[in-house]
Amino acid sequence: MKSFEKKVAVITGAASGIGRALAVGLANRGCDLAIADLDMDGLGETSEMVKAVGVRVIPRRLDVADAEAMKKFAAEVVEYFGKADIIVNNAGIAIIALVEEMNHDAFSRVMAVNFWGVYNGVTAFLPYLRKQANGHIVNISSVFGLWGIPTQAAYNCSKFAVRGLSESLAQELAGTGIIVSCVYPGGIRTNIARRANFHQGFGPMKNKEMFTKLFDKLSITSPEKAAAVIIRGIRARRARILIGPDAYLLDFIQRFFPALYQKIIPTILKWKKFF
Repeated sequence: MKSFEKKVAVITGAASGIGRALAVGLANRGCDLAIADLDMDGLGETSEMVKAVGVRVIPRRLDVADAEAMKKFAAEVVEYFGKADIIVNNAGIAIIALVEEMNHDAFSRVMAVNFWGVYNGVTAFLPYLRKQANGHIVNISSVFGLWGIPTQAAYNCSKFAVRGLSESLAQELAGTGIIVSCVYPGGIRTNIARRANFHQGFGPMKNKEMFTKLFDKLSITSPEKAAAVIIRGIRARRARILIGPDAYLLDFIQRFFPALYQKIIPTILKWKKFF
């Protein structure tokens, strides 16, 4: 995508974090925006930030796990703007729990938002992109879509699934003018850990405070930096977008030592000096 001027970007999970930073970053490059979230207070703040840039924006309350609501949102976006150029499926939640102790409903909710929310966003907007014969779908996975981590089974499953969906979809859309990017952020300084549903930790991560402390220590990239990397990836039509030096390191280790890292992680997490 050579220019973002007069393009229309759709972003879910836009009330904070990467979603908000992307909204502001794309607005600064001339994009009109349709932004969605369940957090209407945060979404309202994002909307005001975008309006200040001078572009058009429609903020909507949306549960991405609701397929019918997503279809209605897509129809409203295209009716209002006449098109949709960039679809960013970003909304996500987390739960921290051991597999054997995990609540089924909580696990299902993570999958509903993190995976089915992405699927719903893809399938709701894809018919419009096909009619246009162009567009860019951006699905946010995670480095946890590359590595399996203790107490993160639900999040891992959802993000691995986003990766699989994105890679399959990209091949299906080859030659159509529609690009698919899958994004793998490393540690980003967002509120996802503080908002996570904490059930049970692993090793010294016995409570949410310890988990959040570790998350903060590992979160070395700002949402604004992450958004800038994603925007460059969209411009370059990259299928795979890694964010942060930690993401590149974890990707390298997983590629060349796919079994070894599974032995190392439990040892590191039990090493008290690490905390």
